[in-house]
Amino acid sequence: MTQRKLVLEHFNKYKKITSWDAIMEYGITRLANIIYVLRNEGYVIESKSKTVYTRLGTETTIAEYILKSRPVRQSAIQFASEYDY
Repeated sequence: MTQRKLVLEHFNKYKKITSWDAIMEYGITRLANIIYVLRNEGYVIESKSKTVYTRLGTETTIAEYILKSRPVRQSAIQFASEYDY
């Protein structure tokens, strides 16, 4: 299974994913790149910074991505029928 599909399945189940989730659950170290690709495909994904503590007790910031909506697929006929000419 591709990393893209793993991330989409995670979104289906949990609606959000962090860079830490991606590393620990799937071994994905470049989540930001996958999010970039998904956004270019039409997915609406919100980014938030999340402060967490490291195993050494220091604060660090990781990214949390929240799936807001999937791409809208419209046929040319549906699109044209929505507008009066």
